[in-house]
Amino acid sequence: MALSDFIADLDSLATDAESAFAKATASDALEAARVEFLGAKGGRLKAIQKGMGQVEKGDKPAAGQKLNAVKKAIEEAFELAKSRLAETASAAGGTDDPFDPTLPGHPLRLGRLHPITQTIERMKEIMGRLGFTAVEGPEIEDDWHNFEALNIPLSHPARDPLDNFYLTSSPAAEAASPLLLRSQTSTVQIRVMEQVLANAVAGEAAPSVRIVSLGRVYRPDTADATHYPMFHQIEGLLIDRGVTMADLKSVLRMFCQSYYHTDDRGAGVAEVPADDVQIRFRPSFFPFTEPSVEVDINWQGGWMEIGGAGMVDPNVLRAVGYDPEEVTGFAFGMGVERIAMRQHNITDIRDLYTNDARFLAQF
Repeated sequence: MALSDFIADLDSLATDAESAFAKATASDALEAARVEFLGAKGGRLKAIQKGMGQVEKGDKPAAGQKLNAVKKAIEEAFELAKSRLAETASAAGGTDDPFDPTLPGHPLRLGRLHPITQTIERMKEIMGRLGFTAVEGPEIEDDWHNFEALNIPLSHPARDPLDNFYLTSSPAAEAASPLLLRSQTSTVQIRVMEQVLANAVAGEAAPSVRIVSLGRVYRPDTADATHYPMFHQIEGLLIDRGVTMADLKSVLRMFCQSYYHTDDRGAGVAEVPADDVQIRFRPSFFPFTEPSVEVDINWQGGWMEIGGAGMVDPNVLRAVGYDPEEVTGFAFGMGVERIAMRQHNITDIRDLYTNDARFLAQF
């Protein structure tokens, strides 16, 4: 092929491409023109490029320069047309076509609360009806609120650096009171009791406390079907005169009755009648309660552990300023994910955090 013929074909191609791009009035038409002229497979520029093999050897450098110049010109013409359409679409409200107010609107897809949020809101509503106020606290805690005030000694394995997310700080601050991501929401109970006593009027009886704390806690567990390094807890606390284990059992039984059956408003799980909800206590040990128990609920023909509970240890009361001879109290804690998973028959806790809208939409 003569060099003059090769150049003539490139000039004709450039003219046709620039004309096609200029005439495109919509993005789909512009894309069709781009494929016709610049497409990697079947594009006209690609076809002409294959013709270089027929150009005389001595003319190949000139042919290559012309090919590159034409390719650059076509690409610039395409980008110019693309920018023109974008400006037109922006002026018309973000679409290639003019806005037509007579057309029906697109259906609005409403979002939904995450199943964990649903569970938390349901728990707060039930405990609110039982007289408990929902409170929150910081997720970054100091050693005092996370361990010391909760009667957890230095020798306790729960304080092992490998079992907590300790945060780096200055050596002086770390020596005084190291910071960590809280491993339990019991820290909020300590803070509330400290604040209540700080605001109490001197000479009057110690004020009572009736709260639930809900929120995220962190432990360096390996993620598997039943463990995750971040999860949610609900913890309840009642401090007053004459509080006994009977009060604790009554509160937990009323909570389970409200949560695990359908009430008059249609809320709940609808698994068992209210009168058939049964809970049991098993002896256990927690540093911050004495005596301590594990709490189980009769569920689907068997017993399911829902959390731990017990009477507040006198050392915890003394740590914040209460007189254990004057007041007593109970505390309980439950895992929100455990209850949500059992309610919805979810078998892997990781499914709650993969943010798969197809999975979450069913709840």
